[in-house]
Amino acid sequence: MPHSFGYRARTRHLFSKNFREHGPEHLSTYLKVYRVGDIVDIKANAAIHKGMPHKFYHGRTGIIYNVTKSAVGVIINKRVGNRFVEKRVNIRIEHIKHSKCRDDFLKRVKENAAKKHAAKEAGEKIVLKRQPAQPLPKALIKTAKTSIETISPIAYEALV
Repeated sequence: MPHSFGYRARTRHLFSKNFREHGPEHLSTYLKVYRVGDIVDIKANAAIHKGMPHKFYHGRTGIIYNVTKSAVGVIINKRVGNRFVEKRVNIRIEHIKHSKCRDDFLKRVKENAAKKHAAKEAGEKIVLKRQPAQPLPKALIKTAKTSIETISPIAYEALV
């Protein structure tokens, strides 16, 4: 049973830094530009105690709704019982990073726009819907040079 119930209780491994990632914070962390509407991941940096989010928000993804000189306001949907409550959390920029959750979507949008443009110039009709993975095509397996081997389990023997 845990003895302490503090703000950072049971975060010994949660907030620990990975191998070869110790040391002072890089300058690039402070030079990143965050705008309202950006999607960010929350990852608490244990080396900087100011503006650290509660351990519940570690690993969560939210949307920025407010930007100040050294921190941002993030909206996170927290599940409480059977509903989601919109939580607004103010977090310093050392504890957040841009999320990559929309990278694939934005890449696909650009590719589709290029395909549409190319098809329009060629005068063709194009379907851009994604299709689920289809079954493999039929194949003929020749067994002339191979022999069929039947495998069966060995009978149990007591080795006493």
